[in-house]
Amino acid sequence: MVVAAVLGWRVVVDSDPSGAAAAPTPPATTSVGKAADNSPYPELESEAKPGTDPSPPADPTDDPAHQPVRALYLGDSIALENHTVLADLLKESGTATLHSAPHSGTTLCDYMEGKTGDSLLVPRHHTAAALVRAQRPQVVVLQFWGNSWIYTPCMGKILAPQRAYYERYAADARALTIEIERAAADVGIERPTLVWVLQGPDPITPDRIRRVNDIYRAQAESTGDLTADAGAAVSPAGDRYTWVQQLPCNAYERAHPEYCTKGTTTELHHDNDYLHFCLEPMTKNPKPCTKRSPGVMRYCQAIAAAVAHHARGMRQD
Repeated sequence: MVVAAVLGWRVVVDSDPSGAAAAPTPPATTSVGKAADNSPYPELESEAKPGTDPSPPADPTDDPAHQPVRALYLGDSIALENHTVLADLLKESGTATLHSAPHSGTTLCDYMEGKTGDSLLVPRHHTAAALVRAQRPQVVVLQFWGNSWIYTPCMGKILAPQRAYYERYAADARALTIEIERAAADVGIERPTLVWVLQGPDPITPDRIRRVNDIYRAQAESTGDLTADAGAAVSPAGDRYTWVQQLPCNAYERAHPEYCTKGTTTELHHDNDYLHFCLEPMTKNPKPCTKRSPGVMRYCQAIAAAVAHHARGMRQD
């Protein structure tokens, strides 16, 4: 038990060191073009991805109902490492333009205006409500792994897997939803649809992720919102909550063999990082992943598919 506890702390701290107050705050970004020339995902420059809306990018002169939706992406270090890939997928498919404001080490309460404690991680102008008022999104994607340690002061001293941890997450999911609804009403726009990203397996406390995902599902169902099961894309088939470092290549990876990092299998995690999906080491100044990483692509494809499905429904309405 002692070994497990020490290992669990090392995984959390080493995987997400940027929660410290000294870490710089990355700016929010908006994707407006295709993958950069030096992108680790050059195939995004020329083709749409499986799992995304295959329709061509909308012409700005078309009827507004056929234009890409405005999406806002909030979240923690997983969102920070993958938001440029997600933006490229959505842009390439013509589904959405993405404005992102991820901050490493964060949890739901960090993005709330009505925090119960101070946040060292998210400035006031990057709270969910502030960004909804400024960006007027039609979709808000929420990516939160379940952080709770010392670098997230608004959680107080609550740690997983205490009962108070799950109660707090459920309460914060409800409160954040209400803040987003009120912010939309403040600026006279329709309430944006929320997409709660379901998380991948946790090798230290497997049941924690199951219960966190259940909270996200229940919240989405209670308000008519959506979930995107990105975690299933990085889990073994038929074994949703077992952590693995490698999986057999999927159809997309077989069509792009450079993703089959071990021949017939694909590597999801760096050897020294059990949490993130970027195959380059995490640093104390986190940034978007700059190395082609199958786990990042799988995760983003699942989110993009959920947003694309919703966007098609909006266009038909």
